[in-house]
Amino acid sequence: KMSSRQRDMALSQGAIANHLCKYIEDKFELPQADIPDLSQEPTPEAASDTLRRHWGIGVLPISNMIHLLESKGVRVFSLAIDAREVDAFSTWKADSPMVFLNTFKTAEHSRYDAAHELGHLVLHRHATPNGREAEREADQFASAFLMPKASVIAQGMRSPSFPDLVKLKGIWKVSVAALNRRLHDVGMTTDWHYRMTCIELGKRDRTKEPNEIPRETSQLLPKVFSKLYEEKVSRSDVAHSLSIPRAELEQLMFGLTITDRKSTRLNSSHITI
Repeated sequence: KMSSRQRDMALSQGAIANHLCKYIEDKFELPQADIPDLSQEPTPEAASDTLRRHWGIGVLPISNMIHLLESKGVRVFSLAIDAREVDAFSTWKADSPMVFLNTFKTAEHSRYDAAHELGHLVLHRHATPNGREAEREADQFASAFLMPKASVIAQGMRSPSFPDLVKLKGIWKVSVAALNRRLHDVGMTTDWHYRMTCIELGKRDRTKEPNEIPRETSQLLPKVFSKLYEEKVSRSDVAHSLSIPRAELEQLMFGLTITDRKSTRLNSSHITI
């Protein structure tokens, strides 16, 4: 649904982020990519289970998706486009995976988008995704990755009311809509109950989420720019080195980090997360 202008804006931000990544990687030791190719798994849910085992995180809820991605070598940036048609996208530059999130969305939406793009990275790196089918697989992966079946069933809540869903969603930090769908997928709600909840959701403002969670932010970018500031390198200096306006640099971090000085102290010239 995106316009050509929105597409070009997204692609241009991707190109600038690639240059910023190279600038940062030349100066700091960053986590290497640990994103296995799971395209041969029988289902997206199986791929989700395999990745959780590979990363050793069991079936526990994930406290922060952006921190997790960054710790596994994924470079996360903001897609500062105030348009509902553009959620997120991911790409590989050589061996470095990159994810761009629309930080104008709700915190739950951005968190789900991060898991969705992780699905693309592990499922579709060496294949040509077939449009809607690839999106469906990435959605299935995201749902299973954020809400593991065993974890959801363990709550034992069948056919919960809307207020129950609002309370329950805080366990996995997902939207009411995503939790409603997952409960139905794992057999915890009937078709009728699922549809009734969808109708209830349809009556509400979809740009807002009840009991919205705090927005997840980058752990890596604030550390990088804090260390650069200690070395008398400002964001304007970085932008000048990249031959871009500072505003373009700020857009890549919009919603992921604060824009003023960060006082975090680092003990070495390398950053390891």
